[in-house]
Amino acid sequence: MPMALAPGISKDFRKLLAFGSGVGLEIGAANLEVAVTRVRPTGIRVLGRYTIADYASRPAAEWGSEYTQFLRSLGAAHLSATVLLPRRDVIVRQVALPGVAQKDIEGAVRFQLDSLHPYGEEDVSWGWSPLAYGAVLVGIARRSAIERYVQLFTEAGIAVASFTFSAAAVHAAIRLNGHGSGEGFVALSRSAAGAVEVYGESASRPVFSAEFEVPEPRATVLALSELRLPPDTAPLALEQVLPKPAVNPIENDLSRNALPYATALAGACPRLAPSANVLPVEHRKSSSRLVFVPTVALGAAVLLLALGMAAYSKYAQRQYLHALDAEIARLRPAAERADALARQTEALRARTRLLDQYRSQTRYDLDSLNELTHLIEPPAWTTSIELSREQVRVTGEAPQAAPLIKILDSSRYFKGTTPDSEVKSQSGGEQFIIHANRSGRP
Repeated sequence: MPMALAPGISKDFRKLLAFGSGVGLEIGAANLEVAVTRVRPTGIRVLGRYTIADYASRPAAEWGSEYTQFLRSLGAAHLSATVLLPRRDVIVRQVALPGVAQKDIEGAVRFQLDSLHPYGEEDVSWGWSPLAYGAVLVGIARRSAIERYVQLFTEAGIAVASFTFSAAAVHAAIRLNGHGSGEGFVALSRSAAGAVEVYGESASRPVFSAEFEVPEPRATVLALSELRLPPDTAPLALEQVLPKPAVNPIENDLSRNALPYATALAGACPRLAPSANVLPVEHRKSSSRLVFVPTVALGAAVLLLALGMAAYSKYAQRQYLHALDAEIARLRPAAERADALARQTEALRARTRLLDQYRSQTRYDLDSLNELTHLIEPPAWTTSIELSREQVRVTGEAPQAAPLIKILDSSRYFKGTTPDSEVKSQSGGEQFIIHANRSGRP
């Protein structure tokens, strides 16, 4: 597989590099559908669409000449075709390879290739293209089937650059200009045979592609189930998710069959939007190198512009940092003086709070003693009062000592009153020792 540009490249930069032309050729049951596109930074132009009827029952040289004349009429005779193989000839697998570097992906797929197809000991041809979430899309076909198609197109005189399949072609076409749905979707179209062609993407399954011989609502339900998307997800038309052409001839009705158009887009810019190629390397025929001269020139210009912008950005950043350092050095003495004054102010505030606390403590103690004189009223009397910062201990005599506990707890100055001892005195009263926690501090 040719090395593709980094997928993280910006959309605007990709658009500048979108420069190429492609021929998409879909192999149908009876006909060959051909679409030719030209991709430029200013937009996509469909040069033409053509149907080669009954190719299977006609001599290859006959319809090959018909194909060549069609390309010549569009000025595209030098282009090699990207061929979309029938579904029956390709086994498609999605392989998760998280953490595998791009240079090691092909080896990782080759290592498990035998477990990905049911062909046993038969020789196979295969190709892959990258997907999101660390996965790759792998297409596998019998070598005998590939060689049969190679022989057919050789007899027809058609140069072929790639054999691909619908899932890879549509996935590549969607991302030609950096597009790609951040959310899941399902897109429907009609194949040349009239079947429902379904393509979808989601976070749980990067690509889903299938063909159903059922009504579109039923096909939508099956696709949403495979993609694990909400059942109320509305299906789109396939042409809605493909890049919209700026110029499109009336005979290229994308609502009827968009696959040749998507295949042509995948072949126009293979480095921007790679699609899996199952054609063996020895049979691939590239287009004339002259068509890449504008791309190389434009790429060089863009690269020089990017390097110049990067160099200027670094220079401007250094100048800004120098100016910033100079301003910091100029303001540092004032900032240090401000910090010192702030620290001195905080120290003075702390001293003031401490003095206020000591001053208020005396008042608090006097108020507590005054409260005790009101709470312990005659005929009760005290012999000693021990007052500390947290507690008060009262010794005395009263007709009944138990009510004093509730009386002290009812005050805002005391809480948690408990008796230490209660003893009957000779005078008939009760001697008590109680202590309480102080509360309501200033």
